[in-house]
Amino acid sequence: MGTESIKKNRKSALIRRFLKGNYGLFAAALAFSMLSTVLGSLAPQVVRVTVDSVIGGEPFSLPGWMTQWDPLKTVRTNPKPALLAAGGAVLLITALAGLCSYAGNRSVAQGSENFVKSLRDCLFEHVQKLPYSWHSQNQTGDIIQRCTSDVEVIRNFVSTQMLEVFRTAFLIVFYLIVMFSMNAEISWIAAAFIPVIVAFSGVFYSRIASRFRTADEAEGALSSAVQENLTGVRVVRAFGREKHEIEHFDRLNERFASLWIRLGQLLSVYWGTGDLITGLLILSVIVAGVMKTVDGTITLGEFLAFISYNASLAWPVRNLGHTLSEMSKAGVSINRIAYILDAKEEEDTPGALEPPMDGDIAFHHINFSYEGQKPVLQDIDFTIPAGSTFAILGGTGSGKSTLMHLLDRLYELPPECGSITVGGVDISKIRLSYLRSKIGMVLQEPFLFSRTIGENICAAHPGASREETRLAARIACVDDAIGEFADGYDTVVGERGVTLSGGQKQRVAIARTLMQKAPIMVFDDSLSAVDAETDAQIRAALKKNLKRSTVILISHRITTLMQADRILVLKDGRIAELGTHEELIRRNGIYKSIYDIQMNSSDRSLLEEEAI
Repeated sequence: MGTESIKKNRKSALIRRFLKGNYGLFAAALAFSMLSTVLGSLAPQVVRVTVDSVIGGEPFSLPGWMTQWDPLKTVRTNPKPALLAAGGAVLLITALAGLCSYAGNRSVAQGSENFVKSLRDCLFEHVQKLPYSWHSQNQTGDIIQRCTSDVEVIRNFVSTQMLEVFRTAFLIVFYLIVMFSMNAEISWIAAAFIPVIVAFSGVFYSRIASRFRTADEAEGALSSAVQENLTGVRVVRAFGREKHEIEHFDRLNERFASLWIRLGQLLSVYWGTGDLITGLLILSVIVAGVMKTVDGTITLGEFLAFISYNASLAWPVRNLGHTLSEMSKAGVSINRIAYILDAKEEEDTPGALEPPMDGDIAFHHINFSYEGQKPVLQDIDFTIPAGSTFAILGGTGSGKSTLMHLLDRLYELPPECGSITVGGVDISKIRLSYLRSKIGMVLQEPFLFSRTIGENICAAHPGASREETRLAARIACVDDAIGEFADGYDTVVGERGVTLSGGQKQRVAIARTLMQKAPIMVFDDSLSAVDAETDAQIRAALKKNLKRSTVILISHRITTLMQADRILVLKDGRIAELGTHEELIRRNGIYKSIYDIQMNSSDRSLLEEEAI
């Protein structure tokens, strides 16, 4: 099977996957559409009979049992009732066709909304389960664009284009059968143009698909630029980068616009050529019909019916190209959606365990590097005793945060690159959700939701009481600051927490993690935005309230780390030093150098006060 066949099967499989449970609605919509087409074919026949047999002198071309109907015998002498009946029949047929269209549109609307709801739910759930490494490799704006704009394109395909193809195919076959039953010669003229229009549309479809994909990717880049700019709006303002950002957006927008201009030019050529072919179809049938009517081969009524059928046939066939061009968009969007759905979710190993998490944490000869980059960690081997406070110090890029990402399995440790155990159990064998529920992490740049302060603190424990919330806030030394807001804990923080200062956000994040009551607590440079005095107060409160937890502190600030039970110093991804504060001071190594640089009279005074 070729690559294209595999891709097509993959696309159809994705559509079928989300159509489950809605086949009945789409089948009903298709049935009503076909019935509407059949009803639409009756009106020209009413006109034909009226013109030829009511107004003209042709015998009624009706079923035999109807020709014996008494009212027909009086039509010649008094045609007015027959004309009124014909008008009423056309109105009735039109009304019934309208009802069928209404029922069909209602069915397809319900089916398509069910389809797109299932697709959105599946996408969101799947994205939630994708590894952190996948998210770090894909731009947020592009993911959002795939989950919104591309989903909408697919919805249009399912609700409109897919049914339109079936309806058009049925209309072509049905109308050609009716036309051939009336006159084969004129019908062959109409039929000869159909493969030409379809072939032309197919060539156009193949040419435009790749251009739609390029334009869609350009739109994703544009969305990413907007999302990134809005996320970092304070940085843009602080560094006066408005002009640079505008120029960057303008370049992306210019490329996006030029791609669509070129697409528009291609579409213009297609629509113009398509209109010409369709016009030739209509003209050819009219000319042939006039000639046949003049020489008496067909009647005037049959000619009018042919014109009506040809018009009804030509434009759906003509619009088939538009449908195919829209389907090319859907094909691109399906591939972009499939890129997300095909990404492998995080999975637990068979027989995943839920062991006690209050044991020693051991890193056994860890070696790790991000994809395509130089090694970040090299032969890291140490143990954190249960219930102890362990500190990690190191320069930027030394691998401090990477160690914690590996501990929380945000990144998976490749085979033969060492192992991490908790209480002697390899974390790769522990159920992911369980592992993460037992490790509380506070990051340097905490994320707060656009909800109330109370809701943010209770994110890890939604059913917590207000007193439990305040207790966590007091330990994080943020209760007083929250009390200064007019609405207190009901204050709604801005997007990404812009209502709060950097230090307040960090302390709210600490309170949120404390609500988790996890046996392992990681503070990844999470006190960097608070002053030294507040830092000391928080550490004292944590030491008092987290006696049974294993606490891991990561910081550049010596005063934050020096009272830990053991301190690990990293340099260039390797262990440079490991020991207590006193031991490291006596070694006169990296730790001692940093200590001498950072310590000043105010720090020493603060330490003396803590000791008292």
